[in-house]
Amino acid sequence: MRAEIVAVGTELLLGQVIDTNSSLIADRLASIGVDCYYQSRVGDNHARIVSTLRLALSRCDAVIVCGGLGPTHDDITREAIAEVLGVPLEMDCIVLDSIETYFKRVGHEMSENNKRQAMVPKGAKVIEQVKGTAPGLICEVGHKVLYALPGVPHELEDMIDRVVLNDLLARDESQETIRSLVVRTWGLSESKLAEILSQEINRLDATGELTLAFLASGMEGLKVRATAKGKNETEVKEKLDLEKAILEKTLGDHIFGYDSDTMESVVGEMLCEKGSTLSVAESLTGGLLASKIVSHPGASRYFLGGVVSYATEAKRELLGVRDLPVVSSEVASDMAVGVSRLFSSDYGLSLTGVAGPDPQEGKNPGTVWIGVSAKGDVFTKQRIFGGDRERIRWYSTMAALDLLRLYLKDSPRFYA
Repeated sequence: MRAEIVAVGTELLLGQVIDTNSSLIADRLASIGVDCYYQSRVGDNHARIVSTLRLALSRCDAVIVCGGLGPTHDDITREAIAEVLGVPLEMDCIVLDSIETYFKRVGHEMSENNKRQAMVPKGAKVIEQVKGTAPGLICEVGHKVLYALPGVPHELEDMIDRVVLNDLLARDESQETIRSLVVRTWGLSESKLAEILSQEINRLDATGELTLAFLASGMEGLKVRATAKGKNETEVKEKLDLEKAILEKTLGDHIFGYDSDTMESVVGEMLCEKGSTLSVAESLTGGLLASKIVSHPGASRYFLGGVVSYATEAKRELLGVRDLPVVSSEVASDMAVGVSRLFSSDYGLSLTGVAGPDPQEGKNPGTVWIGVSAKGDVFTKQRIFGGDRERIRWYSTMAALDLLRLYLKDSPRFYA
């Protein structure tokens, strides 16, 4: 099955809003094995929306259009869909009652123009709205289907996961089972990753057993997505398990997790398994490391606290750092030991360095020292990062967590 995504909104074309909806839909489509060859963006213009939808329907089995279902004058997706279908819009009393109930529940008076959201193309099936006011639509177009979803991201995500994916799977006549495994890596460039996996990629291209794709995740590392097809779940799982074992052998400890894992969730679970606690001391990252750690639910089980010792005086007074150049192995060591002592934690993790844009103490931006205090032992590692100030801060945060991960795993790479 092939699907096309159409995002509606002049604000998307002007660059005022980033189109995250299309990315989310495409990711969900890939997860169930639906091919997406085209994505389009079109402004709030009736004629152009109509022509875009007709083109999409001419080359795909399913079209998912998002946006333009609101109550204002420029929300015209409903009207455009009705023209494509060749049917009138009709008031859906059940939808209208749902909208009125929503406004009563939140204690707001419903505007007259909200009634527009209850206008539905004749013959369309309504996707119930549970998080807002605009309902979604499922429209049969001959042997094809058109889905209309609201542009509000959390409303769209709910309808995709709750209704659209299941509806697409029910329409897929191939009956193939398609699943993906996402392998999360850190510490390798995309070119290096491709080089390491080149033989495996060539083998898969020759056998057609499954496909590998690289997915950049910004400053969160690189993902390798393995996608397999089969007659049933058992066959697909066997293929993915085999590929997972091959990737683990090839990439080793550069793999930190799978699917929805994050670096902070992996490190957090490792600390929980050991019954250990952690505290952090930060300089150049200014609290970013602690923020990332506590973004994982349940971090209070192992994270005791942190110190943002940005100024040199704060490092010395709060953490007992020696009177030495702050961008150094010695200061990273003192910070890790000092914060571990301050919070009585099993592990202390520290970061000191130069975020830029100017050099500090003769050190160039991107020069970073990481310290790990581990129950009496202390280790330091230097890292050099490129990029602007924010990238250096993010890379430093990820590198510190990764270094602690390698220590907790007793990986040879930690000591290399």
